Amino acid sequence: MPDALPGAGPLPGAGPRNAITDVAGVLVGHHQRLAEGWATGTTVVLVPEGAAGAVDARGGAPGTRETDLLDPPNLIQRVNAVCLTGGSAYGLAAADGVMRWLGEHNLGTPVGDQPHEVVPIVPAAALFDLPLSRWGNRPDAEFGYAACAAASAAGPFAPVAQGSVGAGTGARVGHLKGGLGTASAVVEVAGQSCVVGAVAALNAVGDAVDQRTGLPWGAECGLPGEFDHLRPVRPAEPSLAGARQSPLNTTIGVVAVDADLTKTECRRLAVAAQDGLARAVRPAHTMFDGDTVFALATGVKPVAVPPGEPGRARILDQLCVAAADVFARAMVHGLLAADPVGRLPSYRQVWTPA
Repeated sequence: MPDALPGAGPLPGAGPRNAITDVAGVLVGHHQRLAEGWATGTTVVLVPEGAAGAVDARGGAPGTRETDLLDPPNLIQRVNAVCLTGGSAYGLAAADGVMRWLGEHNLGTPVGDQPHEVVPIVPAAALFDLPLSRWGNRPDAEFGYAACAAASAAGPFAPVAQGSVGAGTGARVGHLKGGLGTASAVVEVAGQSCVVGAVAALNAVGDAVDQRTGLPWGAECGLPGEFDHLRPVRPAEPSLAGARQSPLNTTIGVVAVDADLTKTECRRLAVAAQDGLARAVRPAHTMFDGDTVFALATGVKPVAVPPGEPGRARILDQLCVAAADVFARAMVHGLLAADPVGRLPSYRQVWTPA
């Protein structure tokens, strides 16, 4: 379960860790079980101070929780965490543990006079990874609670483990092992540096690799030096004969920014990140995928131009352009860092470097 590979960072143009935790106010924690009969897990993106949030779902088979409240006209403006989990719809129970952890720490929307009288806001999305575990083995509330504890223990600006960890533990993409990846970029907007980061669990019906070259599709979005080391040569073994392509999948993830965006602007950020998903997997957004991307804005850095004023759209557009590339890069890192599980080979096994 490598948390860094050649080309993973630090990189010019990326944050110090080339991870979503380069965004101030964002913490990440994983919990997984990878053992006999188990290959699944949960990743929590924790924002203890809250963040404006939005979501965009493009696939035909999403598994989600608490996404309606992210619709811009609805009351709730800030969320406390996003739960990304395996286990298909069963795995959404992991969000119960996230809520319990947040409630114990008095983090949530106040609904009473006492500090503990809060309702944590935890949107969640699940990916389909059931075939890699024994039936009945899937994330529950303890996974979500443990992932929150891991995020808190890691603290701010911590490295993020990648590959077969958290929500990427049982992921697959095409005939290969999928995984969880992350990336970031520093964007100059309105005279200040903003950080855009993403974490993605790569789990798709489509392929993430150009079969003619062996290069990941999303590598074209890489920063200079990020994926330049990839010079793949396909070996005779291991073959893909034992790797059955799953008919049901879903790539899920979060894109985050430290700028002070509104809920509506976050929605545009999530839409742009879906473009990055489509660059990294082909085909994308099929009827058998549930591709879902959340967007968070921690608001640490005020945007000089108020909403509705001329020039605000241009600033948002710069952040959206970065969000698309960052999400695609995160998916590539998830592919490169993934370890094989059972008869499902990893990219590093099938496409060895020259």
